[in-house]
Amino acid sequence: MLKNKKFLTISIILFLICIGLSINFPNDYTLGAKASVNNIPITKDSGINYKGVIWLFFFVISLYFLAKALKKYKARIIILAIIISAVSPPYLTYAYQNTIATGIYAISYESQNSECNFDKVNERTLHGVCELNFKNYSSKAVHFNVDFYDKYPFEEEVQMLSLMKIGAPYSVNLAGNETKRVKIETDIDLSKMKHHIDGGGSNDVHIMISSGDKTRKL
Repeated sequence: MLKNKKFLTISIILFLICIGLSINFPNDYTLGAKASVNNIPITKDSGINYKGVIWLFFFVISLYFLAKALKKYKARIIILAIIISAVSPPYLTYAYQNTIATGIYAISYESQNSECNFDKVNERTLHGVCELNFKNYSSKAVHFNVDFYDKYPFEEEVQMLSLMKIGAPYSVNLAGNETKRVKIETDIDLSKMKHHIDGGGSNDVHIMISSGDKTRKL
């Protein structure tokens, strides 16, 4: 089945490098990406993500050398390699967080299951409520601060989310191995706003968590 050991070695090295680069940890490197391939972001708000394109190039080259290294079952093994590259990064992150990670690196965040809602109390006040899902994989309690940021600065939904920055940072405590839906509330003064705001909501909320000099974008 094997035709060229040298090509196989090159393929494995490039393949492992690509998997390592596609792991979205400690930050979510796909944030702001308009398009991605196998967890590799190839575009961003400002245009082409050249770093992502280079990752993708190395990935394609790794598959090329893999094909050259094999005598039989090329298509099957290449498809298997593509599947492994797509599904393995989240499992590698989970394995790290569930074993040796500490502090905020042991914290996972479900952005797609989190939400923020804004209700107008009166002409001067907007009440913001965010419910964020966290999991602490460490056996020790973790204290960290939460802040919000613009994922896509020019979209109205994110402008609403950025209003939560007015009361930031927000303090969160998670006990060891605790899963928690954290509720964050703040009142926003509308008298200084340039635009008229009635309220609204947002799903897929993106945040920054920090502790001391350590920060993660999630």
